[in-house]
Amino acid sequence: MSPKSWLRSFHTAPDPASRPVQLVCFPHAGGSAGYFVPLSAQLSGVSEVLAVQYPGRQDRWHEPAIDDLGELAEHVVRALGPARNGGPLALFGHSMGALVAYEVARRLAPARLFVSACPAPSRGVEATEGIRDDADLIADVRRLNGTDTGLLSDPAMLELILPALRADYHAVRTYEWHPGSEPCCPVRVLTGSRDSDTPPHVVRDWKRHTTGECRFHEYEGGHFYLTEHTRRIADLLAADLAPAVR
Repeated sequence: MSPKSWLRSFHTAPDPASRPVQLVCFPHAGGSAGYFVPLSAQLSGVSEVLAVQYPGRQDRWHEPAIDDLGELAEHVVRALGPARNGGPLALFGHSMGALVAYEVARRLAPARLFVSACPAPSRGVEATEGIRDDADLIADVRRLNGTDTGLLSDPAMLELILPALRADYHAVRTYEWHPGSEPCCPVRVLTGSRDSDTPPHVVRDWKRHTTGECRFHEYEGGHFYLTEHTRRIADLLAADLAPAVR
Protein backbone atom coordinates (compact mmCIF):
# COMPACT_ATOMS: atom_id res chain seq x y z
CA MET A 1 0.00 0.00 0.00
CA SER A 2 1.49 3.31 -1.05
CA PRO A 3 1.72 5.93 1.75
CA LYS A 4 0.23 8.48 -0.67
CA SER A 5 -2.99 6.48 -0.91
CA TRP A 6 -3.83 7.09 2.77
CA LEU A 7 -4.33 10.87 2.84
CA ARG A 8 -6.72 13.20 1.02
CA SER A 9 -6.73 16.98 0.76
CA PHE A 10 -9.90 18.74 -0.43
CA HIS A 11 -9.13 22.45 -0.17
CA THR A 12 -6.21 24.80 -0.69
CA ALA A 13 -4.16 25.02 2.48
CA PRO A 14 -2.64 28.18 3.95
CA ASP A 15 0.79 29.19 2.66
CA PRO A 16 3.09 26.22 3.38
CA ALA A 17 5.89 28.67 4.19
CA SER A 18 3.90 29.71 7.27
CA ARG A 19 4.00 26.09 8.48
CA PRO A 20 0.28 25.94 9.32
CA VAL A 21 -1.17 23.34 11.66
CA GLN A 22 -1.83 20.05 9.90
CA LEU A 23 -5.16 18.64 11.06
CA VAL A 24 -5.49 14.95 10.21
CA CYS A 25 -9.06 13.60 10.33
CA PHE A 26 -9.97 9.94 10.89
CA PRO A 27 -13.44 8.71 9.82
CA HIS A 28 -15.88 6.39 11.55
CA ALA A 29 -16.48 2.70 10.88
CA GLY A 30 -17.62 2.31 7.29
CA GLY A 31 -16.76 5.95 6.67
CA SER A 32 -14.42 7.55 4.17
CA ALA A 33 -12.24 10.62 3.87
CA GLY A 34 -15.06 12.46 2.09
CA TYR A 35 -17.01 12.71 5.35
CA PHE A 36 -14.70 15.55 6.35
CA VAL A 37 -15.16 17.72 3.23
CA PRO A 38 -17.49 20.18 5.05
CA LEU A 39 -15.11 20.50 8.02
CA SER A 40 -12.16 20.95 5.67
CA ALA A 41 -14.00 23.76 3.88
CA GLN A 42 -14.63 25.58 7.15
CA LEU A 43 -11.00 25.26 8.27
CA SER A 44 -9.21 25.83 4.96
CA GLY A 45 -8.04 29.28 5.98
CA VAL A 46 -6.75 28.09 9.34
CA SER A 47 -5.00 24.78 8.82
CA GLU A 48 -3.98 22.19 6.26
CA VAL A 49 -6.70 19.57 6.59
CA LEU A 50 -5.86 16.01 5.60
CA ALA A 51 -8.41 13.20 5.79
CA VAL A 52 -7.47 9.54 6.11
CA GLN A 53 -8.81 7.18 3.47
CA TYR A 54 -8.88 3.64 4.83
CA PRO A 55 -8.54 0.84 2.25
CA GLY A 56 -11.61 -1.03 1.07
CA ARG A 57 -13.84 1.96 0.24
CA GLN A 58 -14.44 4.57 -2.47
CA ASP A 59 -11.31 4.92 -4.63
CA ARG A 60 -9.62 2.19 -2.55
CA TRP A 61 -12.50 -0.31 -2.78
CA HIS A 62 -10.29 -2.82 -4.64
CA GLU A 63 -7.83 -3.04 -1.72
CA PRO A 64 -8.47 -5.42 1.18
CA ALA A 65 -9.85 -3.68 4.24
CA ILE A 66 -7.79 -3.81 7.44
CA ASP A 67 -9.49 -5.21 10.53
CA ASP A 68 -6.95 -4.17 13.18
CA LEU A 69 -6.82 -0.65 14.66
CA GLY A 70 -3.16 -0.89 15.56
CA GLU A 71 -2.26 -1.81 12.00
CA LEU A 72 -4.34 1.10 10.69
CA ALA A 73 -2.48 3.44 13.03
CA GLU A 74 0.91 2.17 11.87
CA HIS A 75 0.00 2.75 8.22
CA VAL A 76 -1.13 6.31 8.96
CA VAL A 77 2.08 7.04 10.88
CA ARG A 78 4.11 5.91 7.87
CA ALA A 79 1.96 7.92 5.47
CA LEU A 80 2.30 11.08 7.55
CA GLY A 81 6.10 10.98 7.47
CA PRO A 82 6.54 12.40 3.94
CA ALA A 83 3.37 14.51 4.26
CA ARG A 84 4.55 16.66 7.18
CA ASN A 85 4.98 20.37 6.42
CA GLY A 86 7.07 21.26 9.46
CA GLY A 87 4.17 22.81 11.33
CA PRO A 88 2.31 21.50 14.41
CA LEU A 89 0.27 18.31 14.03
CA ALA A 90 -3.28 17.87 15.32
CA LEU A 91 -5.51 14.79 15.09
CA PHE A 92 -9.32 14.58 14.94
CA GLY A 93 -11.08 11.22 15.03
CA HIS A 94 -14.80 10.45 14.95
CA SER A 95 -16.16 7.24 16.51
CA MET A 96 -13.83 4.39 15.42
CA GLY A 97 -11.59 7.11 14.00
CA ALA A 98 -11.08 8.47 17.52
CA LEU A 99 -9.43 5.21 18.57
CA VAL A 100 -7.20 5.21 15.49
CA ALA A 101 -6.29 8.87 16.12
CA TYR A 102 -5.49 8.04 19.74
CA GLU A 103 -3.18 5.19 18.72
CA VAL A 104 -1.46 7.50 16.23
CA ALA A 105 -1.11 10.12 18.99
CA ARG A 106 0.65 7.56 21.19
CA ARG A 107 3.22 7.18 18.42
CA LEU A 108 3.63 10.76 17.13
CA ALA A 109 3.06 13.20 20.03
CA PRO A 110 0.77 15.72 18.28
CA ALA A 111 0.07 19.23 19.55
CA ARG A 112 -3.66 18.48 19.94
CA LEU A 113 -5.93 15.42 19.95
CA PHE A 114 -9.67 15.79 19.29
CA VAL A 115 -11.81 12.68 19.89
CA SER A 116 -15.47 12.56 18.93
CA ALA A 117 -18.33 10.19 19.72
CA CYS A 118 -16.16 7.51 21.27
CA PRO A 119 -15.78 5.93 24.71
CA ALA A 120 -12.38 6.16 26.37
CA PRO A 121 -9.96 3.50 25.03
CA SER A 122 -9.68 1.77 28.39
CA ARG A 123 -13.46 1.25 28.53
CA GLY A 124 -13.93 -0.54 25.21
CA VAL A 125 -16.84 -0.06 22.82
CA GLU A 126 -19.68 -2.07 24.31
CA ALA A 127 -22.17 -1.26 21.54
CA THR A 128 -20.48 -3.70 19.12
CA GLU A 129 -20.68 -6.73 21.40
CA GLY A 130 -24.12 -7.89 20.24
CA ILE A 131 -23.28 -7.83 16.52
CA ARG A 132 -23.09 -11.42 15.34
CA ASP A 133 -23.78 -11.27 11.59
CA ASP A 134 -24.39 -8.92 8.66
CA ALA A 135 -28.02 -8.36 9.64
CA ASP A 136 -26.94 -7.13 13.08
CA LEU A 137 -24.23 -4.98 11.51
CA ILE A 138 -26.64 -3.30 9.08
CA ALA A 139 -29.16 -2.77 11.88
CA ASP A 140 -26.50 -1.04 13.95
CA VAL A 141 -25.49 1.22 11.05
CA ARG A 142 -29.16 2.16 10.61
CA ARG A 143 -29.44 2.84 14.34
CA LEU A 144 -26.55 5.30 14.25
CA ASN A 145 -28.18 7.13 11.33
CA GLY A 146 -24.94 8.16 9.66
CA THR A 147 -25.27 6.27 6.37
CA ASP A 148 -27.68 6.90 3.50
CA THR A 149 -30.47 4.36 4.05
CA GLY A 150 -30.75 3.95 0.27
CA LEU A 151 -27.28 2.41 0.21
CA LEU A 152 -28.26 -0.06 2.92
CA SER A 153 -31.33 -1.14 0.94
CA ASP A 154 -29.49 -1.65 -2.35
CA PRO A 155 -28.06 -5.22 -2.64
CA ALA A 156 -25.43 -4.13 -5.17
CA MET A 157 -24.20 -1.29 -2.96
CA LEU A 158 -24.25 -3.52 0.12
CA GLU A 159 -21.97 -5.95 -1.68
CA LEU A 160 -19.47 -3.12 -2.13
CA ILE A 161 -19.61 -1.60 1.35
CA LEU A 162 -20.05 -4.68 3.55
CA PRO A 163 -16.40 -5.86 3.42
CA ALA A 164 -15.20 -2.53 4.82
CA LEU A 165 -17.97 -2.45 7.43
CA ARG A 166 -17.18 -5.98 8.56
CA ALA A 167 -13.49 -5.15 8.87
CA ASP A 168 -14.13 -1.91 10.76
CA TYR A 169 -16.56 -3.45 13.22
CA HIS A 170 -14.19 -6.36 13.79
CA ALA A 171 -11.36 -3.87 14.42
CA VAL A 172 -13.41 -2.02 17.04
CA ARG A 173 -14.75 -5.19 18.66
CA THR A 174 -11.28 -6.74 19.01
CA TYR A 175 -9.43 -3.56 20.03
CA GLU A 176 -7.64 -3.97 23.34
CA TRP A 177 -6.15 -1.03 25.14
CA HIS A 178 -2.79 -1.73 26.75
CA PRO A 179 -1.24 0.49 29.41
CA GLY A 180 1.76 2.44 28.21
CA SER A 181 2.83 5.89 27.17
CA GLU A 182 -0.06 8.33 26.77
CA PRO A 183 -0.29 11.49 24.67
CA CYS A 184 1.09 14.52 26.50
CA CYS A 185 -0.94 16.99 24.44
CA PRO A 186 -4.28 18.58 25.40
CA VAL A 187 -7.25 16.36 24.54
CA ARG A 188 -10.71 17.64 23.57
CA VAL A 189 -13.59 15.17 23.91
CA LEU A 190 -16.69 15.91 21.79
CA THR A 191 -20.03 14.11 22.14
CA GLY A 192 -23.65 14.31 21.06
CA SER A 193 -26.25 14.86 23.78
CA ARG A 194 -28.48 12.05 22.44
CA ASP A 195 -25.75 9.57 21.57
CA SER A 196 -26.58 6.48 23.63
CA ASP A 197 -23.15 5.01 22.84
CA THR A 198 -21.29 7.80 24.62
CA PRO A 199 -22.97 8.55 27.97
CA PRO A 200 -20.88 10.59 30.40
CA HIS A 201 -19.53 7.60 32.34
CA VAL A 202 -17.82 6.11 29.25
CA VAL A 203 -16.26 9.32 27.95
CA ARG A 204 -15.05 10.96 31.16
CA ASP A 205 -12.22 8.42 31.37
CA TRP A 206 -10.55 10.07 28.39
CA LYS A 207 -8.84 12.20 31.03
CA ARG A 208 -6.85 9.08 31.93
CA HIS A 209 -5.39 9.01 28.43
CA THR A 210 -3.37 12.19 28.41
CA THR A 211 -0.81 13.73 30.69
CA GLY A 212 -2.07 17.10 29.48
CA GLU A 213 -5.34 18.97 29.89
CA CYS A 214 -8.64 17.28 28.99
CA ARG A 215 -11.83 19.18 28.22
CA PHE A 216 -15.32 17.95 27.32
CA HIS A 217 -17.75 19.51 24.83
CA GLU A 218 -21.33 18.36 24.23
CA TYR A 219 -23.49 19.22 21.21
CA GLU A 220 -27.18 18.66 20.59
CA GLY A 221 -27.67 15.52 18.51
CA GLY A 222 -26.93 11.83 18.18
CA HIS A 223 -23.86 9.85 17.16
CA PHE A 224 -23.40 11.95 14.03
CA TYR A 225 -24.03 15.32 15.68
CA LEU A 226 -20.98 16.55 13.75
CA THR A 227 -23.02 16.75 10.55
CA GLU A 228 -25.39 19.26 12.15
CA HIS A 229 -22.77 21.39 13.89
CA THR A 230 -19.88 21.62 11.45
CA ARG A 231 -19.56 25.39 11.80
CA ARG A 232 -19.53 25.34 15.61
CA ILE A 233 -17.02 22.51 15.73
CA ALA A 234 -14.80 24.24 13.17
CA ASP A 235 -14.86 27.35 15.38
CA LEU A 236 -13.86 25.25 18.40
CA LEU A 237 -11.01 23.61 16.51
CA ALA A 238 -9.78 26.90 15.04
CA ALA A 239 -9.72 28.58 18.47
CA ASP A 240 -7.98 25.63 20.05
CA LEU A 241 -5.43 25.27 17.27
CA ALA A 242 -4.43 28.93 17.33
CA PRO A 243 -2.15 28.62 20.40
CA ALA A 244 -0.45 25.60 18.82
CA VAL A 245 1.16 27.76 16.11
CA ARG A 246 2.70 30.27 18.53
